[in-house]
Amino acid sequence: MDRQARHVGTPRPGGAAHLKRVMIVDDSLVARTVLSRIVEAEADLEIVAKATTGEMAIARLSEAPVDVVLLDLEMPGMGGIGALPRILELIGGGQVLVVSSLTEEGAEHTLRALSMGAADTMLKPRAGEFDEGYARLLVGKIRALAARAGATASPVAAPPVPVQRARGTDRPRALAIGASTGGIHAMCLMLRALPRSFRLPILVAQHLPESFMATLARQLANASGRPALVASAGMPIAPGHIYVAPGDGHLVVRRGGADLVTGIAHHAVPSGCTPSVDPLLESLADAAGGRAIGVILSGMGRDGFIGAEQLVQAGGSVFAQDAATAAVWGMPRAVADAGLAAAVLPPDQIALRVAALASPMEAQRA
Repeated sequence: MDRQARHVGTPRPGGAAHLKRVMIVDDSLVARTVLSRIVEAEADLEIVAKATTGEMAIARLSEAPVDVVLLDLEMPGMGGIGALPRILELIGGGQVLVVSSLTEEGAEHTLRALSMGAADTMLKPRAGEFDEGYARLLVGKIRALAARAGATASPVAAPPVPVQRARGTDRPRALAIGASTGGIHAMCLMLRALPRSFRLPILVAQHLPESFMATLARQLANASGRPALVASAGMPIAPGHIYVAPGDGHLVVRRGGADLVTGIAHHAVPSGCTPSVDPLLESLADAAGGRAIGVILSGMGRDGFIGAEQLVQAGGSVFAQDAATAAVWGMPRAVADAGLAAAVLPPDQIALRVAALASPMEAQRA
């Protein structure tokens, strides 16, 4: 068994107080070695423990605090999935980044981990594929998750600018949800909390590769009790259904006579994300005339801000996940800081507010 390369107390540039503590859980010596080299090359990151099984990871977590766990899923014994609930419990405000070969062929396992509370995922490259670009991406994800893990979330003040609700007495025609890192867990919590009577169609833009989307649709269907499918161009948008953006394009909404239909766009967007939340909200603002609700859940960056601004200007309402429950408070923060959010709440409470906007009867109960 390889030994951890550097103890948590070893001095590093910038002082030990600034180090982001990382644990690597993988049964592959090659993977542990390469991931260790990437992490150790950064002055602000520190490996505090390594483990080759889920059972060992659980034992090691009682010995040293950890900000980010790099977790493989396919390991002997209980495996990463089996160990995940206990790992999440032990790391408190820490975050789990799934780094597994299963993230390409085993989307079911990876998305199950994300729905359980893992914050993000990366494909574990095959031998020879740990290049500079991969290292930059991995380090960026670790830093973002560690920053959230080490932050003390404070209550978010009410938005400085009041937001219009849907204009007039017209009810919203659709709900759009945008999310990235940590968003799948938040989305499942929100969908489970929606009343069974909620019938608005739900449009989802989640940052994930194309190969994950069919599995994501199945997960959202299980969480919500509603039919869910990966959208393609020209689908009529039906009440009570969930439409998931494909991984190779942006989900947009268009008018089809008096109805709304799905479209798939492939243009470049400021966020650089595919699928992006912005085109979904922008197109919904136009096609529904502002009669729509947007929700921005956990994620890095600012994707969704441009679309949220247009939806609010059109008369729609936008809700943002709060800092205390978001794995990464980037996308929701951009909306909240700009005063675009009608409320900044945990996902289950957002569900009640959304239901209240969609139905006067739900409004009375909420």
